Amino acid sequence: MADIVNLRRARKRKAREAAAAEADANRVLHGAPKHARNSAKAQSNRENRDLDSRRLDGKAPD
Repeated sequence: MADIVNLRRARKRKAREAAAAEADANRVLHGAPKHARNSAKAQSNRENRDLDSRRLDGKAPD
C-alpha cells in the first residue's frame, strides 16, 4: 500500500527547500562583509602595483 502524503505539507516543504537553496546562493554572492571585500581589493591592488614596479622592460602591461 502506498504512503499517504499531505499535499499541503509537501508544498510547504518544497517551498522551504527552494528558499534555503536561494539563501545559500545569496550567501555566496553577498556573504563577505564590506571590510573584508575592501581588504581583499586593496591587497590585490598592492600585489599588482608591486609586480608592475618590478618589470624589467619598464612598460605597463596592456
